[in-house]
Amino acid sequence: MKAKIKAVIKVIVFLIVAGLYLKFSSIIAAAEFTIPVPSAPGTAVQRNSKAIIDYSNAKDGYVQVKYMLDTTTQLRVIIKTPTGVSYSYHIKPGNFEVFPLSESNGSYSIGVYEQVEGTRFAIANTATINVKLVNEFMPFLTPNQYVNFNKDSLTVKQAIELVSGTAGLLDKIAAVYNYIINNFTYDKELASTVQSGYLPDVDAVLRRRRGICFDYAAVMTAMLRSQGIPCQLVVGYAGEIYHAWINVYSKETGWINKVIFFDGKNWKLMDPTFASSASQSSEIMKFIGDGTNYRVRFRY
Repeated sequence: MKAKIKAVIKVIVFLIVAGLYLKFSSIIAAAEFTIPVPSAPGTAVQRNSKAIIDYSNAKDGYVQVKYMLDTTTQLRVIIKTPTGVSYSYHIKPGNFEVFPLSESNGSYSIGVYEQVEGTRFAIANTATINVKLVNEFMPFLTPNQYVNFNKDSLTVKQAIELVSGTAGLLDKIAAVYNYIINNFTYDKELASTVQSGYLPDVDAVLRRRRGICFDYAAVMTAMLRSQGIPCQLVVGYAGEIYHAWINVYSKETGWINKVIFFDGKNWKLMDPTFASSASQSSEIMKFIGDGTNYRVRFRY
């Protein structure tokens, strides 16, 4: 009888130790990935009296731009990519802001523009650079203006807690995804009043657990990037609706575009907004699962 009790105790101890190992190995794995910290060292710049375009770290997938004059005039940064797609951003004066080089290697044109009148803008500064990325994932691991986080962000701490004890990539993605769709509420009031130039504040969104599609996608992207998982915040059309969702990268599968949630049998689109706001109704999940309903315009 004593021998049986000892055997049972050994099994229980083994299971406890194994569980602790999985938990702490997950934390250690997360700690091994160092969140990139964007910088503007000034080693490669286009500068004039109005604006600085710092492309010192273009190989790491981003540029930094600062408009130096104190003004209330509307300002824009427009980045034309090697594929011919133009990305337009709002910018405020006084601080460097980070913009991704998200269309791989090649020639990028970066322009800083200031409003003249109405929809008319004048050039404040421009630069054309040839980009060769260290690797294709850097733009989708690094914080930027749309996915703004650092090691001290509440969003990053929440991600560590969510993936604690998970064993693999899919488990991490599922843990983050399920947290978002089960805890966030779609902010209809914000959706009806949001202005051009709106930027997600991922920690503020996490605290109030409310937001629009842009917020959902930004929070989830920040969480996954902080775990070393390349993640794209994608903006485009879901049917006829202008919308935001995410794509992720898996070593086994590559970039999983349009259909990126594995339920054990099939890959499904990871659209946290629709899944959350519709309480995962069968109609919405069917729409989400059909990748042809989604048309990509931009990746951040």
